[in-house]
Amino acid sequence: MSHAEPRPLTVSARGPLRGSVTVPGDKSISHRSLMFSALAVGESRIEGLLEGEDVLATAAAMRAMGADIERGPDGVWRVHGVGVGGLLQPQAALDMGNSGTSTRLLMGLVASHAITATFTGDASLSSRPMGRVIEPLSKMGAEITASPGGRLPLMVRGINPAVPIEYTLPVASAQVKSAVLLAGLNTPGITRVIEPVPTRDHSERMLRGFGAELTVEDGPQGKIISITGEAELKPQHIVVPGDPSSAGFWMVAASIVPGSEIVIRNVCMNPTRTGLITALKLMGADITEVDAREVGGEAVADLRVRHAPLKAIEVPPELAPSMIDEYPILFVAASYAQGRTVARGAHELRVKESDRIATMRAALEAAGVRTEEHADGLTIEGTGGDPLPGGAQVASKLDHRIAMSMTVAGLGAARPITIDDVAPVATSYPDFFQTLDALQ
Repeated sequence: MSHAEPRPLTVSARGPLRGSVTVPGDKSISHRSLMFSALAVGESRIEGLLEGEDVLATAAAMRAMGADIERGPDGVWRVHGVGVGGLLQPQAALDMGNSGTSTRLLMGLVASHAITATFTGDASLSSRPMGRVIEPLSKMGAEITASPGGRLPLMVRGINPAVPIEYTLPVASAQVKSAVLLAGLNTPGITRVIEPVPTRDHSERMLRGFGAELTVEDGPQGKIISITGEAELKPQHIVVPGDPSSAGFWMVAASIVPGSEIVIRNVCMNPTRTGLITALKLMGADITEVDAREVGGEAVADLRVRHAPLKAIEVPPELAPSMIDEYPILFVAASYAQGRTVARGAHELRVKESDRIATMRAALEAAGVRTEEHADGLTIEGTGGDPLPGGAQVASKLDHRIAMSMTVAGLGAARPITIDDVAPVATSYPDFFQTLDALQ
């Protein structure tokens, strides 16, 4: 799963973006649809699955633990599951490539099965701390041996029966929440997660859809999510909506390039995922929801985006959990806005595929943007709609979102911007560059 030769790319301004685009299936939902289908008894069908490297790593891992997963010639994925409690001992290490979601959620699954799994990943993933997942899973009885700093490679020795726990999330993290809930699936009794700050809730929605006994209540400390263990999941037909994180690149591109007007079809509008839309609208972006509907328990809409002058804002910190992956592209929007944008409340960016605060600051400054770095975000002095100076080479740091964000930044720059390596884009959006060419 590791990336081979770096793939540099030089991006120049190329005029308005016009047309319609369907973004890849939502990455979070794609991961979970494979995992939960692999734990159901019978055949599940998945349409619209994101076929990027991260999700394919999840598919490979579930196959290694006994599930039968195949992609049909019609593009529909069919999964014959092993049932909760039925995971088999993998015969080799599970290579997670660049996928932190796969790693953390699968650690949760393994933790309550009587199997042992070793997790490996690429250089970027191996630098990311896993301690926040190790802590609650260890309390449930799993034995986890990690590399120094709680990093990959690591080995999870699951236990059955595991011990149900009540766990308050110390940081807002849908991955940690989901890891504990997935461990609770095969744990006798009730496992509870207390969530002081709401995060994306795809696991809760989908687990209920598969037949798990899961409740969500409001308590004095936040949301209390309870799952009853030893569940029996029923196979499902899943239609994966478009990824709002992937849609964000086109929202900002159309907003900053004069004359642009595009329609982004079938975007997941789950309220825990729409923080970027809220922030861009506060900045004056022209984004209209069309044909709002519900598909498989998730809100979906088409988005019409027209070029509009953006103005600086102080980004409400409470939006952070619903747009944490979109901060890099928000920083690009801020670079073209009128005034000083302050985007804070995003400590989590320090431990993503790269340190996204430091990496975006360095990239934007190289392209001529004035920034100030904070522990939890950036302050950015925008151009007021004028082109960025550009004329720079920037480092993606093996981070797909940095590579795509700086590609968008180059679309309105006075001089070309060269990104040292765009190969990591394949982890989440394999057709990104073909889509860009089609829109121009």
